[in-house]
Amino acid sequence: MAAEPLASALISLLGRDRVLDDLAAREAYSRDATPLFKGLPEVVVTPHSTQEVAEVVKFARRTKTPIIARGAGSNLCAATVPLHGGIVLSMMQMKQILEVSRNEMLAVVQPGVSTQQLDDAVAKEGLMYVPDPGSKTVSTIGGNVATSAGGLRGLKYGTTKNYILGLEAVLGTGEIIRTGGRLVKDVAGYDITRLLIGSEGTLAIFTEVTTVLSPRPKTSKYGVAYFDNLADASVAVDSIVAKGILPATLEFLDNTCIKAVEDFAHLGLDTHAGALLLFGDDGNQESVAHSVDGMAEIAGTARGVRAVTLAPDVAAAEALLYARRCSLPALARLGSISILEDISVPRPQLSKAADAIEAIGKKYSLLIGTFGHAGDGNLHPTIVINKDDEDEVHRAERSLADIFNLALDLGGTITGEHGVGSAKLPYLKARLGDVSLGLHRNIKAVFDPDGVLNPGRLGS
Repeated sequence: MAAEPLASALISLLGRDRVLDDLAAREAYSRDATPLFKGLPEVVVTPHSTQEVAEVVKFARRTKTPIIARGAGSNLCAATVPLHGGIVLSMMQMKQILEVSRNEMLAVVQPGVSTQQLDDAVAKEGLMYVPDPGSKTVSTIGGNVATSAGGLRGLKYGTTKNYILGLEAVLGTGEIIRTGGRLVKDVAGYDITRLLIGSEGTLAIFTEVTTVLSPRPKTSKYGVAYFDNLADASVAVDSIVAKGILPATLEFLDNTCIKAVEDFAHLGLDTHAGALLLFGDDGNQESVAHSVDGMAEIAGTARGVRAVTLAPDVAAAEALLYARRCSLPALARLGSISILEDISVPRPQLSKAADAIEAIGKKYSLLIGTFGHAGDGNLHPTIVINKDDEDEVHRAERSLADIFNLALDLGGTITGEHGVGSAKLPYLKARLGDVSLGLHRNIKAVFDPDGVLNPGRLGS
């Protein structure tokens, strides 16, 4: 359907205030945070209720119009780029925290609530929303669920999928379903909630989320260790985990990232180190001291260690965490665009993966900085290029193919936390195989028989 008739029909259905059809608004929703992907929607709709979402989906099904649900657009896999045009359904007007239950340690929220907003709200009750994606100040709960977002706390606490009790969602038929609920234990039927988590808007559109909350830690403590190279840092990580220490934070930066962050933030980092290992824990004071002191001792006696420092106060700890969180903006200053990817490998393969990524950068004459979650084997190779240099863009694309194949060769996966979206769809078959892909398509057909929800992605 052409843009003008489509917008007119939706205005008749929902009202003028729910529909954005001018070119500027459509351009604003043509991209997400993923470089090199763009698609212009015919119209943008901003629903305020579950019923309005259902009406738009029914309309999309009748007219065979693609519909792409979108939160803040902070995802890094092009999962919300409208590559086939159609309707972008912005969920940002559904942004209420409906309930916080201290006794049940849960919250009920609409999908447009940001991760930070929820965590700040429950902090007043002495609670915490645990998932901690790097974009938590802007990323939404609905988007987190759609991609099963990870973050810095994944090793100790798990990821988004571990903190969702129930969902209200609209299927591709326009039907409204509720999965799960307020119960910690419930094994009645298939676990539809878990199936929908990470489905990237291809099976249903979330309109309400029931999340698990945890007691807020009373204290936290952090430290940093510098190593000659990432291989030595990886040995220290293995030793830490082997000792039975399960820290809240165990992150790494390679030398390229260390230099970029220091130039960006002036934190006093050792720019001659081959790798930086950020470690920390939270909980009660005694257990945190035991855990962090133990990690410092292990790192301090590890091969290739240059120095180990514990943060003396909260301000210093925040500076260390900032060093990790600002890795992407620091690298982004080195080129016109930065392509932040994510792969996961078995933890013992971490240093081999990082060395291979460095070699791939040299092979294609590209600047690649790698940082990530040392504790769970999740790496974020970040390629910095000039977007106007077609040859450099082409070399970056070829290097990404090598990086994804590397992950698979090492027994890993093409994405640990960002999602598949459009950016990694060409590599999904190599990860899943034909039988599993066929199962994905069959599941998609049940939830979205006409294929209108985020077409051309998972299950298509």
